[in-house]
Amino acid sequence: MEYKNSAATKTSKRVREMVQIALMTAITYLSVSYLNIPYGSGGVVHLGDSIILISAILLGTRTAVISGAVGMTMFDAFSQYAYYAPYTFVIKAVMALIIGLIANSGNSKGNNTIKNFIGMVLAAAWGVAGYFGAEAIMYQNIYTASVNVLGNVIQVTASIAIASVLLPALKRTRYFENR
Repeated sequence: MEYKNSAATKTSKRVREMVQIALMTAITYLSVSYLNIPYGSGGVVHLGDSIILISAILLGTRTAVISGAVGMTMFDAFSQYAYYAPYTFVIKAVMALIIGLIANSGNSKGNNTIKNFIGMVLAAAWGVAGYFGAEAIMYQNIYTASVNVLGNVIQVTASIAIASVLLPALKRTRYFENR
């Protein structure tokens, strides 16, 4: 008996994806909330972007877009950075979309190291540009927005480095070996 296209299999896949999204949202939120280092101009360096990059490569674009945008926005909403929340939602969703589409293009399913790296760099560049634009709008001042660019560059560079180290190890686990 084969159930490949049965309703039970489709339901099982949907439930699995919902659980993955919920779990990655929680991990993203916790990694930003508890694993962060505040820096001079009021920002924080955190592991949340690494989680978004890893999620997009290992679990797919939709999971990363939803969990990254919601998890990071929750951090902003529940902290002194609440005024960033609407911007964070859009910036992190697009960031996850960029890495997800590139890493999973051409049926590579996140298994092409070059695509993964290019996707991470482009997503990171979007993140820096997105926050620069958001801060220029919020503060109505390009100078104030430019003060945080270095911190954002350090943030995304650290995220790419961390994701690059963790990805090979995670891909070797049984959970991801058949993806």
